[in-house]
Amino acid sequence: MRDAYRSFRELEAREVEGRDWSREYIPRGSAPLVMAPHGGWIEPYTTELARAVAGGDLSFYTFQGLSEDRHGSRGTSLHITSHRFDEPVALEAVARARRVLAIHGERSRDGAFVMVGGGSRRLRQALARRLEDAGFGLREPRRGLAGVDPRNLCNRGREGGGAQLELSEALRKRLQGSPKDRRAFVRAVRRVLLEF
Repeated sequence: MRDAYRSFRELEAREVEGRDWSREYIPRGSAPLVMAPHGGWIEPYTTELARAVAGGDLSFYTFQGLSEDRHGSRGTSLHITSHRFDEPVALEAVARARRVLAIHGERSRDGAFVMVGGGSRRLRQALARRLEDAGFGLREPRRGLAGVDPRNLCNRGREGGGAQLELSEALRKRLQGSPKDRRAFVRAVRRVLLEF
């Protein structure tokens, strides 16, 4: 996806906070930070999943596109690629965290699956194993979604490499409609974050 804005400064100059976008950061002093940098109408149902994974004990951040009418259901005009995402509150949040998990929405409609990426091989492997054990289908990240760039938000915690989950549109819809599946997903991801 080609971004309309190459930086947050460019976005902020043309889009209105509270009308077009919002951000939220809840620091809880936890080692992991759970974030959804493309929430709201940008990558639907990622903020809700990140908030559920964070629960009441893990630090949480989201940036959300607010206007479906203005930006379309995918909110593509507010998307800033993760290795260029320089929103100041997000940068503060990742700098304070030991490790970062970013939850994203992938646009495929041909199946319910997760792509596990990020700079930490150990964290990627642990997440993939737990998600597979919980019954979720996995696919290798396609080009551009591996999350290995050191500038990617998920890799900017104090430990360096983190992880990102790219959930297909079909899987996000399934999790939204099935409390049982959502609980299984959240439980699997939280278990890994709390073990590391």
